[in-house]
Amino acid sequence: MADDNHAESPEELPEASLMSHLLELRSRLLKAGGAVLAVFICLVPFSRQIFSAVSRPLMSKLPAGSTMIATEVASPFLTPFKTSFYVAIMLAIPVVIYQVWAFVAPGLYRREKRLAVPLLVSSVVLFYLGVLFAYFVIFPVMFGFFASAAPENVQVMTDINSYLDFVLVLFIAFGMAFEVPVVTVLLVLIGMVRIETLTGNRQYVFLGAFVLGMVLTPPDVFSQTLLAIPMYLLYECGILMARFLSRPAKENVSDKPA
Repeated sequence: MADDNHAESPEELPEASLMSHLLELRSRLLKAGGAVLAVFICLVPFSRQIFSAVSRPLMSKLPAGSTMIATEVASPFLTPFKTSFYVAIMLAIPVVIYQVWAFVAPGLYRREKRLAVPLLVSSVVLFYLGVLFAYFVIFPVMFGFFASAAPENVQVMTDINSYLDFVLVLFIAFGMAFEVPVVTVLLVLIGMVRIETLTGNRQYVFLGAFVLGMVLTPPDVFSQTLLAIPMYLLYECGILMARFLSRPAKENVSDKPA
């Protein structure tokens, strides 16, 4: 009888291991979701002020006395809360990424951990820089151009829900665009791409930046150009960073588990 129990134990181990991983994943997801919810609850009392701050780049470029409009009955109530929710997700990104890292880190090699930590931190910082760049640099230029291009007999009155969707797409697009240096460095360090290949295909990358700008931004050439040019410049920065970081990385190629 004891031998039978001993024989069954190896079969039970994979199931127990899978269950423990699922429980760990559930715990990490709950913590990540709890972080977003906690930040959202803290932001709810300031929803109107947050939407006012998000809409400031547009309002500052419109004639004095201009207002935004709400074409749906519930928009004046729901749109500020939606804005706070999206801001909560952005603010909670470090906690979410940490929970993902805590889940996958035990299965990584020591060298992979040394590479992953600075890349994860850099990706978070660059995403925030992309959002700030869009808000403080791109939006004033873009909305100023749109407002000045309007015919004289047209009064610009933007729907608040449409505006939120518009700027949200641009926030995500510029946040993702600023990840280009991290992706470039990662591809070089793991050996998928050589630096010579990156430098030899600049013309295709330049064209691809405009294609991505067309996909990630609203359908106007001005927005696409404002995204494509910084994306290409960040690609060049990624090449410089990869060239610098790949030298010490080549000296330590051993992949021994931590």
